[in-house]
Amino acid sequence: YITPTAITIITLSIIMGTILTMSSYNWLMAWIGLELNMLAILPIISKPKTTRASEATIKYFLTQAIASAMMLLSSTTNAWQTGSWDILELKNKFSTTIMTLSLMMKMGAAPVHFWLPEVLQGTTLQTALLITTWQKLAPVTLMYMISNNIQPALLMSAGLLSMVVGGLGGINQTQLRKTMAYSSINNLGWTIMIMALSPNLAIMNITIYIIMTTPVFLMMKNTSMKTLQNLTTTWTTSTAMTLSIALLMLSTSGLPPFTGFMPKMLALNELITQKLTTLATLAIMTSLISLLFYLRIAYLIMMLTPPMT
Repeated sequence: YITPTAITIITLSIIMGTILTMSSYNWLMAWIGLELNMLAILPIISKPKTTRASEATIKYFLTQAIASAMMLLSSTTNAWQTGSWDILELKNKFSTTIMTLSLMMKMGAAPVHFWLPEVLQGTTLQTALLITTWQKLAPVTLMYMISNNIQPALLMSAGLLSMVVGGLGGINQTQLRKTMAYSSINNLGWTIMIMALSPNLAIMNITIYIIMTTPVFLMMKNTSMKTLQNLTTTWTTSTAMTLSIALLMLSTSGLPPFTGFMPKMLALNELITQKLTTLATLAIMTSLISLLFYLRIAYLIMMLTPPMT
């Protein structure tokens, strides 16, 4: 049991940590913000007194600690080379590569994504929502700030890999939290890939993803959904909510005419404008893979939902 005072302190620390990182101009302050945020969320992840929750907490702590260490290594190397701790002054090639990997590890993008499905599966739906939405804001903001200095090839290949991993990983899942984790990895792929060409578009992409994924988690919590099997039975108690989940899933997959189609279309438009047609084609192919598991969820709901009277 966590006391109301502890809950208030934890909540404030999570909010303060993210805001501190997002508003800092200096690598050390950004790092302190991320550490504060990470330490505050650990008791929330470990709140269910199960071995899975404890395991998830340790996995989360270790990956975030390694990412933080890489972040310090990168910023210190850069300060040693350039004499500046400014976030915008990250000019050293080695530093930018290490920093990009560190931020990708923080947000859970491939190839350093392994912790995300495991952590989400070991914790509650509210905490899963927190990890897939709020916890991504700080690293994405830092990546946005240094996007001019990162080699585009690194971002694009990492983005494409995240799309493939997110798509293939989600296909074989029956657990909804793991499915949502792979969905998150897939969407981060789009965000990272387009960050190389149009950082503003990347921010729009992640914002729309957060807006779409929040109600999904809240409705899953409301109806106590945990597996695909639950999906097929919840329509008896809450038909409108189950249908909303189906529509939000189709939107997250990027199917027109839903909202999720817009950032993907703009991203593809940007890729083709920059003469990266091959990359655009590959991106479309990978989004087809992820469409498969989104469609499966929507199909399970639509086919088994009786007509509303």
